[in-house]
Amino acid sequence: MDDVYDIIVVGAGHAGCEAASAPAIMGSKVLLITMDMTKMAQMSCNPAMGGIAKGQIIREIDALGGYSGIVTDLSMIQFRMLNRSKGPAVWSPRAQCDRMMFSSEWRNVIEKNRNIDLWQDNVNELIIRKDTVVGVRTVLGNEFRAKCVILTNGTFENGLIHIGKRNQEGGRISEPVSKGISTQLRKIGFEIGRMKTGTPARIDGRTVNFAIIEEQKGDEDIRSFSFLETKLPERQRSCYITYTNEETHKILRKGFEDSPLYNGTIKGIGPRYCPSIESKLVTFAERDKHQLFLEPEGWNTVEYYLNGFSSSLSKEIQYEALKTIRGLENAKIFRPGYAIEYDYYPPTQLKYTMETKSIKNLYFAGQINGTTGYEEAAAQGIIAGINAHLRINRNDPFILGRDEAYIGVLIDDLVTKGVDEPYRMFTSRAEYRIMLRQDNADERLTERSVRIGLASKERLKRLNDKIKKKIRIVNAVTNESIEPNKINQYLREKRTAEINQKVKLYSLILRPEIKIEDLIVYMHGKIGEERIDIKEEKDLIETTEIEIKYKGYIKREAGIAEKIKRLEDIIIDGKINYDKLKAISTEARQKLKRIKPVTIGQASRISGVSPSDINVILLHIGR
Repeated sequence: MDDVYDIIVVGAGHAGCEAASAPAIMGSKVLLITMDMTKMAQMSCNPAMGGIAKGQIIREIDALGGYSGIVTDLSMIQFRMLNRSKGPAVWSPRAQCDRMMFSSEWRNVIEKNRNIDLWQDNVNELIIRKDTVVGVRTVLGNEFRAKCVILTNGTFENGLIHIGKRNQEGGRISEPVSKGISTQLRKIGFEIGRMKTGTPARIDGRTVNFAIIEEQKGDEDIRSFSFLETKLPERQRSCYITYTNEETHKILRKGFEDSPLYNGTIKGIGPRYCPSIESKLVTFAERDKHQLFLEPEGWNTVEYYLNGFSSSLSKEIQYEALKTIRGLENAKIFRPGYAIEYDYYPPTQLKYTMETKSIKNLYFAGQINGTTGYEEAAAQGIIAGINAHLRINRNDPFILGRDEAYIGVLIDDLVTKGVDEPYRMFTSRAEYRIMLRQDNADERLTERSVRIGLASKERLKRLNDKIKKKIRIVNAVTNESIEPNKINQYLREKRTAEINQKVKLYSLILRPEIKIEDLIVYMHGKIGEERIDIKEEKDLIETTEIEIKYKGYIKREAGIAEKIKRLEDIIIDGKINYDKLKAISTEARQKLKRIKPVTIGQASRISGVSPSDINVILLHIGR
């Protein structure tokens, strides 16, 4: 083993794997330290990637040259495009994955990179010299030095597991806890809080009556998460839908007295958007049922994840309640659900690069920043890894704006607004949703990533080919005119107005009832001189159609983004003594001093800083 590295990454979860692989591709020598090499990028909760806004994040990670999208494709057992009934701004891909295959594929990625060394151990101390991190120490007595350290400890830092009255230390069920770093950082002056998350019981599929519950199949049209050509499954496994009932609720309420969530045992804040079943009964007391999803854990296992039934109630209460649910009357479980509390570091202590403000070259990524979800963690990991490499090589930082990526929205929300509950990404958090679609992540990000040495030349070539093909299709439909007698039958079939004179195909595509794909089929695979293979070019046709139909909205949104972006160009970092600005509110002064915004744009997004406060600052700096 070497004992000196460019970058040390602590933890090999979703954040850690992306944080290690990105700088290693860029040329840094990386050490990845994990407590268990068999559980890299472990899916601790539900075995799925993507979903509302999260699918966009995975596609963005892929467009940057990360691996979460590729690994998802290789381990996919079911695919669904969510929100298809709504506009394309919120279409979100989601994949059910084989849990064991996902972790195995990630390990393959890590082991194939010769710039990454692996060490199985537990880091319990950072080596800090003059406000700069220079390495780590482990419980086995090893000392490793590095120019940068990235912490991605997940739920392991002082993790405490709760099942009814019982609790035990652990980062996940049956896995050891990590101690030492929180205590050290608290002494240095870091703010540290506690959060809570949970997971449901795992069901033995051999004991489920699938015949009496609703089957949820995947989409016939399977799409990839990666913009590269990856191997997609030829078949899919189904999920199943069932519901709790009043009898279920009655039994669950019996356990509230001993519930660590309600008797004061759990101090941490739980996730609002992925609540435990007991939280649902309290928050939505008027409901007589709650929807549950039985999700397979892999291709070759009978284990099922019961999505929607996370709980920290006693195992006896959980088991009794499960048996009242339709289809689970004879169910057996492999393990009960549990809640876990862990330390997190409020992310307003970070810069946009994910580097801490008080300790140089120390980066935080993942759940320790107060987020929840594999996708949010992976996004932070790749940005931390990229910026650690750029810092070592004295290059400009890599920062994504809110108008460039969901990843930019995520990080800006974290470092500017902070969190008061586990943060989850939603499409509603992004102001520029029509620009930040899942289909155009490569157009937004790949070229930028190539310039910093992460995304491959192959990705750039595929992007350029895609753009050229899009232009050809747009030109074809713009230049091709069609006679009424050649198209009116099709228009009648689509229940849209017929034409009475020759028109451009472009004008027809603007109609909501008309799809380019249908037009191509009707016109025997050819528009003008352009022959298009629908089977091979589904993604291309779809993204082209979106840009045609929503051109006006996209242009308007881009204009708004450009105006707002001017505030991001006004740098105030280190230029203002807020104590001297008597005209701003006390709350604004306190938050500006704590968060230390870099630009006027960032300052304007801080909760508690009003437009009048911003005007005072602008006047103060002569703008």
